[in-house]
Amino acid sequence: MKTLWKWLPNAIDRRVRVAAWASLVSQILIIGTGGAVRLTGSGLGCPTWPRCTEDSFVTTAEMGFHGVIEFGNRLLTFALIVIAMAMFLFVLRMRRERPELFRLSLGVGLGIPGQAVIGGVTVLMGLNPYVVGLHYLLSAVLVGVAALLLYRVRTGRKRADWGVPAPVRALSGVLLGVLGVSIVMGIMTTGSGPHAGDAGAARNGLDSWLLQHFHAWPSYVVLGLMVTLTTLAWFQGVGSQRFRRAITGSLVVTMFQIAVGLFQANNGLPVVAVGIHMVLAAVVVACVVTALLAQREPSIPAGAGQSLPRETAASNS
Repeated sequence: MKTLWKWLPNAIDRRVRVAAWASLVSQILIIGTGGAVRLTGSGLGCPTWPRCTEDSFVTTAEMGFHGVIEFGNRLLTFALIVIAMAMFLFVLRMRRERPELFRLSLGVGLGIPGQAVIGGVTVLMGLNPYVVGLHYLLSAVLVGVAALLLYRVRTGRKRADWGVPAPVRALSGVLLGVLGVSIVMGIMTTGSGPHAGDAGAARNGLDSWLLQHFHAWPSYVVLGLMVTLTTLAWFQGVGSQRFRRAITGSLVVTMFQIAVGLFQANNGLPVVAVGIHMVLAAVVVACVVTALLAQREPSIPAGAGQSLPRETAASNS
């Protein structure tokens, strides 16, 4: 045990960085595999939980293709648990020096059983659309927490001062809030549509056409806010280089996300497009969280390779 304790890192090293990246990527990946379960009609491929059938924890030949898809998604949960345990162990010796890493890794780790339980309740309730939506929402939150964990691993402790002025911080807060509304409305829209995860699963009974608009409008607001912040970052010298990259990445992914959304809405909701749309939403969450966190780094004027003068930095804090 003493040998294992000494083997664990006492400072950020490659093991910690790899585990942090794996935490984020795996949280996004399970959204993709969960979407595959739903879009292939495999939501009840394992008709009970925690077993796959009444007599088996694993899928059987009788379950066929749908059983393989659903059981494969359940197996990925164990991969997430292994990654979360590794992340937790890798920051354990740093819990006094870097308590935020300890708390964040613990939060991600505790969120995974929560995902599993809600997924099980989803199956036991015959794919109730509201429970399915809650499952996705928790996954999106865990993506955000994993992005925060990765950012802290890469950049260190939270800075006391801000690197952007108050109006930019306010716009960013609005961006995060409207993005949350867009995701919730997207969940409601999906819950009213044809991709229920099983032919016999209930829908939420709401007007899909109307919900599409309620989902699209906040998405366009998100796009407008991102365009504004990206313009300020690159042409007004607002924020650090990392902020500029993160907000630009957010904008690019969001533009692609909206294009996919428009394509699927006008082409009968093809399953591949819907799946891509679900995954891209998680990627947008990770990018936006990263951009907001990067606002605490010192601003670098557009085209310059050094920090703002002390007077300017002080005025922005």
